[in-house]
Amino acid sequence: MPNLSKNRQDPALTSLGQAIRRVRLDKGISQERLALLAELDRSYVGRVERGDNNVALLTLIKLAGALGMHASDLLSEANL
Repeated sequence: MPNLSKNRQDPALTSLGQAIRRVRLDKGISQERLALLAELDRSYVGRVERGDNNVALLTLIKLAGALGMHASDLLSEANL
């Protein structure tokens, strides 16, 4: 389901999504594999990477853990 809120494509969300994609690709992990490791839907991960969804804290922790890092490191990677 697309996010039609006013926060969609907020620069912070876009930066975080780009950081997740960059780390994922650097580690050679597919979007589908990341979703499986983080116990999330693949389409949701895609929306996060595009900056279309505002990630909840627990989801951010799951994504970071699936990438082998801490949420704070992922935020740092996104310059947030």
